Amino acid sequence: MITPALAAKAYAAAQAQSASDAAGVAGAGSATAPSFGEILNNVMADTVKTSRNAETQMIAGVQGKADLVDVVTAISSAQASLETVLAVRDQVISAYQEVMRMQI
Repeated sequence: MITPALAAKAYAAAQAQSASDAAGVAGAGSATAPSFGEILNNVMADTVKTSRNAETQMIAGVQGKADLVDVVTAISSAQASLETVLAVRDQVISAYQEVMRMQI
């Protein structure tokens, strides 16, 4: 089950990763922090990459070319990434609905 605490942890982890990426880029001359959209794009790209890796490991496992532990680890990692994305999505939808209920 996806909880608000899981979503908050996922967002914090994504923000920390983006901050470390920005620190590396800041040394190259850019001092701006990544936007929320950029953070989401990075997280989505990582999730897609993790899912593709899991698919590759599953195919290799079926063909007998990969160890079962590697396959299970890749699938678990993909599942955790997907749950993170779903938690963030649910929280974004919840925030949007809350904003729409606000009276101006």
